[in-house]
Amino acid sequence: MADTKAEILTGGVVLAAAAAFAVWAGLGAGLGGSGGKYDLTASFRSLQGISPGAEVRMSGVAIGEISKIVLNPQTFFADATVTIRDDIQLPDDSAILVSQDGLLGGAYIEIVPGGSPMNIEPGGEIVDTQGAVSLMSLLMRFVGGSGSSDGGSDAAAPDASGAATGGGASQ
Repeated sequence: MADTKAEILTGGVVLAAAAAFAVWAGLGAGLGGSGGKYDLTASFRSLQGISPGAEVRMSGVAIGEISKIVLNPQTFFADATVTIRDDIQLPDDSAILVSQDGLLGGAYIEIVPGGSPMNIEPGGEIVDTQGAVSLMSLLMRFVGGSGSSDGGSDAAAPDASGAATGGGASQ
């Protein structure tokens, strides 16, 4: 009989610890009702690597998340809805951009605050955006587009006025 009481007491302590851990984990994941949030919109040329639920950071600190992404059929841009904590007030000249954690890290949204004394109202739009930069297009531009690969040939090339200049024979 004493063993049964000890087992029941141990089981109760384990269940209480599990419930406390579940509450702590839920609050850490933002499931609790602590603090309000507001939405802002932004229109990006490319949101490659970003999906709803992606983290929104300012100065490396998480301040919100992407709640919705849709393709605008008129502009063909990706329109994103950004949910920000109520205690963060953004100047109306703030910029929003797609960033990455390191060279091969995951993508996230970064907000760079502006210096305006006026704040963006809830439901407003962040106009200054910068979409995702494709690593492949940067590599292709570096490999294929810059420098001369012919060993220093003096082939004619257009100058700033569009006239051909270079090592060809003059006529």
